[in-house]
Order: sequence, then structure tokens, then C-alpha cells
Amino acid sequence: MNLSKPDFPIFVSFETGYFLLILKNKLTDMKVDELLHRALNLEFLTAEEGVFLFEQASTAELMYVGARLRRRHVPNNNVTWIIDRNSNTTNVCIANCKFCNFYRRPGHEESYITTIEQYKQKIDELFRFGGEQLLLQGGHHPELGLDFYTNLFRQLKERYPTLKLHALGPPEVAHITKLEQSTHLEVLQALKDAGLDSLPGAGAEILSDRVRRLISKGKCGGQEWLDIMHAAHKVGLTTSATMMFGHIETNYERMDHLARIRQVQAQKPEGAKGFIAFIPWPFQDEDTILKRLKRARNTCTGDEYVRMIAMSRIMLPNITNIQASWLTVGKQVAQLCLHAGANDFGSIMIEENVVSAAGARFRFTAQGIQDAIREAGFTPQLRNQEYEYRELPENIVQQELDRERMIVD
Repeated sequence: MNLSKPDFPIFVSFETGYFLLILKNKLTDMKVDELLHRALNLEFLTAEEGVFLFEQASTAELMYVGARLRRRHVPNNNVTWIIDRNSNTTNVCIANCKFCNFYRRPGHEESYITTIEQYKQKIDELFRFGGEQLLLQGGHHPELGLDFYTNLFRQLKERYPTLKLHALGPPEVAHITKLEQSTHLEVLQALKDAGLDSLPGAGAEILSDRVRRLISKGKCGGQEWLDIMHAAHKVGLTTSATMMFGHIETNYERMDHLARIRQVQAQKPEGAKGFIAFIPWPFQDEDTILKRLKRARNTCTGDEYVRMIAMSRIMLPNITNIQASWLTVGKQVAQLCLHAGANDFGSIMIEENVVSAAGARFRFTAQGIQDAIREAGFTPQLRNQEYEYRELPENIVQQELDRERMIVD
């Protein structure tokens, strides 16, 4: 080989370079069109194909396809919402998640376990505000096993027979299972028998063990999270799925997260609802260890969130409902999401302590959330956790929100 003269041209002419650029763009456009057409046919796209779409398709294209898929799954103009309360059994936790400002270590002076009398005050207020569901979660308390939760659920249901318990989550179920040296199925069946109505998708974060080792090492791994949800579907519990993104994960890990959730949904028993909804939200970083260690901060823009809503609809053709997280992105971005594939606005959150502790400040009253849905061009429809429609209770009491600490719409 003559090293003084290369075997290939170092330079190409301007015309040739311009032609190659046009050809590359054309091929990219053709691939985007192909994948979007497959999505409209409800095909399962691979994680790699999801990454290609997320990185190459325009926001307008993703929104258009997301909106068309939304109409296919929910062929009306209704946007659903719910009145519930997010309360906590305890703030004691040994998981040590680096994005959580809510938890306290065992023995901390600010640690607590909520009492029955405190629940009574919270639930009475919930009913006055027109709600019927308690979203009940807590930390990985080293001394609270299965008996604590089954006794608590039975006491609450005895006092409030119509109360719906949307409680715990896979990491808490994994923690209880470990304490009891039992199985996921046995724990879930006991919780259901005691009054558990549905299982939230808490603690999913990103279902990559690389990510989980760095941000939530004390929680169950990604596969165990999925296994617990599969077991919940087996015992007849309706569940939801979530994603907290925008920290240290890659685009591939986001799409793989969606593909793995979709696979569990595809394996649910016949007749089971399985994952009834999917809720993605951006990492909230205020005062978190992740931010202090300079490992991650919330850089998710409104455009990126809208794109993730559309990709959720595209990658999850077997999950009916996609929820926009107004709590973390605010009213206007959430309204845009209703035109990108989302059909649900979630809860007014009479109480919320975990995400708020990391900087989420947005709030709605019952009237405010309905007004926001109408402003976006849709019809608000109150629902329950099973996505069954409810009539708005008469003489509903509106919340009084702290407008100094919260951004109230």
C-alpha cells in the first residue's frame, strides 16, 4: 500500500456532500414513516425502533400519531380525572433512594407511623371533597410486615366500607415478602383479601438495573418489579405502571422500560385488566442527593415531556389509558399532552407528600382541573380507579390551597 497516497478521497465536492445529506435525510424520513405506520397498526415496536423515532421524528409527527392512537383506544372527547388523596402509612424507609427527600431513617425525630385517628380525619375530609379513594403508600419500614398492612386495611374498610384502597406498590410488596420470607402471590392475595382494591405502579423509576443500582439500590430490581405486577394480575388486582425519567437513564433504557411493561401486559391472564394506565413524569430534583452529587438534574423541557407522552402511546398499544402528570409539568404542558396521546389528567391530589418534597408545586382544585380540560378542548369526566365514569357529587366542597407555596390553576 502506498502510504503517501490514500486509497479513498479525503474530500468530496460540495455537490456530492449535499446529495449525500439529502439522501440520508430521505432515508431517515422513510424509516420514520414506516415506523409510524406500524405504530398506527398497533404493532409492537422494539426498543431500538422506539429510540429511532424519539430521536428522529418531529414533535408534530409524534403528536399526530399519539392523538390518532388515543382516539382508537378512547374514541370520545372525554378526558378523565379522579378525586383521591395521597397519604402515607409511614415515612420510615431503609431503601435510601437518592431522588427522595420524603423518607426518614428509623429512629429519626421526624419519623412517624400514621394512626387510625389520623386516617379518620383524612378520609372524612376526602369524602367531603367528593373523593372515594385513598392512595396509600409509605417507606420500607423494617418492622412493618404483612400483619400490619392487613390489619390496617381491614380496619379502614370496616370504618369506611365504600372506601377504595389504591395502595402500596411493587417495592413495598417486595419488602413485605422479604420480611415474611413468603412469595409475591401469597402476600398480594392476603392484601387483596384484607381490602386492597388496586396496586399502583410506584417505584418503577427506570426498569434498568444499571440505573436502579445508582439511584435506588435499596429497592427491588427491575425484573422483580415486573414479576410482582404479573403476580398482581394473576390474583385479579388492577394495576398501573409508571416511569420517572430525565435523570441518568439513556433513551434506550426509556424505551426498553416501555417494552418490558408492554410484555407483562401481553402476558396478563384472560379477563384481567392488568395495567389499566401508564403515567410518566420527569425527575424532580430540588434538594435531592442526586442533584447534590452532581449526578443528575431535571433538564426535561416541555417539548421533551410531550414527546415522551406520544412515545408512551406509540410503544404501549395494549394499555388503554395514558396520564399526563400536571403535578410535575404544570397546566399548559399537560394540556398539550392531551393532543399528543394522553386521555387522563389524573387526580387533584388532596394530599401529596413525596414528589412535592422534591419540588413539585403545581396544584388543582376540582373546579380548576375541569376548567383546564375544557380549555384544552375536551370534556372533563370524573372516574374511579377502574376508569369507570362517576357522577360529580352534589354540594362538593372545593379545597382551600396554599397559594403562597403552591402554583394553583
